[in-house]
Amino acid sequence: MKDEPVQIEITDELDLHTFQPREVSDLLLDYLTECRRRGILNVRVIHGKGTGALRIGVHQKLAMMEMVAAITWPASAQSGGWGATWVQLNLDPGMEDR
Repeated sequence: MKDEPVQIEITDELDLHTFQPREVSDLLLDYLTECRRRGILNVRVIHGKGTGALRIGVHQKLAMMEMVAAITWPASAQSGGWGATWVQLNLDPGMEDR
């Protein structure tokens, strides 16, 4: 039986704790694409500290995305420190005329 899609609220924060590692790659792309479409250009991705494997995977995926202008890791202590990364997105070219 195929899992039903999970509806999540689109905000400037994506907490990956509730997702399986196999879901993160597509989720990250889809979430950031929707943030960008909505004009949310600074997103905090919470990957946790753990072994660092999830963070490394997230950073590798972010490095391949043209929409990503910059990443800041670790986040400030108030924003999650080593367990979070700030992602700055480029403005969606379609949004410039709006």
